Amino acid sequence: MASNPNVNSPHLTADFRNDSYWLDAAGAALDDLTGAPETLPKRTEVVVIGAGYTGLSAALELSRAGRDVLVLDAVAVGAGCSSRNGGLVGPSFHKLGLDGLKKSHGTKKAHSVIAESRDCLEFLVDLIENENIDCDLRRSGRFRGADKPEHYEDLAREVEGLQKAVDLEADMVPRTEQRAEIGSDAYHGGVVYHRDGHLHPGQYVAGLAARAAAAGARIVGQSAVTAIRREAATFVLAVGTRRIEADQVLVATNGYTPPALGWFRRRILPIRSAMIATEAVEPSLIRELSPKDRCLGGTSRLMLYYRPSSDGTRMILGGRTFHLDDRPMSYTKDLHGQLVRIFPQLAEVRISHGWSGTVAYTFDHVPHIGQHKGLYYAMGYCGSGVGRSTFYGNRIAKKMMGDPQGATALDDLDFKTKPFYTGTPWFLPAILRWHAFMDKR
Repeated sequence: MASNPNVNSPHLTADFRNDSYWLDAAGAALDDLTGAPETLPKRTEVVVIGAGYTGLSAALELSRAGRDVLVLDAVAVGAGCSSRNGGLVGPSFHKLGLDGLKKSHGTKKAHSVIAESRDCLEFLVDLIENENIDCDLRRSGRFRGADKPEHYEDLAREVEGLQKAVDLEADMVPRTEQRAEIGSDAYHGGVVYHRDGHLHPGQYVAGLAARAAAAGARIVGQSAVTAIRREAATFVLAVGTRRIEADQVLVATNGYTPPALGWFRRRILPIRSAMIATEAVEPSLIRELSPKDRCLGGTSRLMLYYRPSSDGTRMILGGRTFHLDDRPMSYTKDLHGQLVRIFPQLAEVRISHGWSGTVAYTFDHVPHIGQHKGLYYAMGYCGSGVGRSTFYGNRIAKKMMGDPQGATALDDLDFKTKPFYTGTPWFLPAILRWHAFMDKR
């Protein structure tokens, strides 16, 4: 846990921490669920690389089917974006874009991908309820505001198209009525997606890991895979000085895919997203900002997203950063400025936590699932990973067992890369600064 390197920053609390706010409640449980490298076996049926939502969802399904499962993580359970995201859940149709999908894959495929996005959310909700995972899940809806007047009509057309394609529960909200949804005048009306909601991501990943462990999966941290090779029908993984043999391997590393998994790394764009949490304030102020406990966001290119904390005492806001590495003094200042722009009521409220992580985008803006040279994979959730990673983790596990219920709408999509791309998106800072410039126009 890192402390504030500059306690004199006026927008930060004196005890500011460069660490995920969600770990305050879930950190101890995640530590307890992470086994030590000394416990690594020499052989197992299945190795899952990555102890985030995808890997744990798959491990739960495989273990309950009687498979011997070992989950490896380079750090610890949920150390990546599974404990660092905003906890917003929903189909997030607008991120995929119906028109873009039609252009790339045709109308039939676009509709099936969109429909499966809805299925991801329902699967997540059912799993949390059936497994009795206490993670403050609330389906209170999401308000997405129009940052510019012309964006309102764009949103209306998008909603109309989606309502024709799938059973979308959404309503347009004109600017004259938006104060019922958000305590801000920063938008020009917007849309409410009624099926969306939010949860506590730290408690969710801890609950998912606990269920996988109870089913028999072994979860071991500080175990980075540095090489994989195939010997006949067996995979041999190098983990430090150790050698582990497995019949099957699942790559579930998403935005943290290492160089040892080069084929996958060249197909993933790890984009750094940062978040801030305000210090605790009176719950009445948070209710003023989000009267219906909605998730909130806008149409800006930098994709700001925000929500009340699970206990209703803080506002938590996230967005893209302008750097490839973690620079808290830069992004806390930028995000605090955005927070105050949207909510002038928070001008005197300081930031207690600031953290970042890498989400995984793909070049065609859709997730991918399948098999490459015998290695199974599911990844590339394009900023909407809570529901998708859980769903596709389950589906890839079924594929590994030969279960036809593992079929998805993504199965026949090529997982493409670009010439000369090696896995480090050096070009992103310039693109994001251009997006910031365009947002101001």
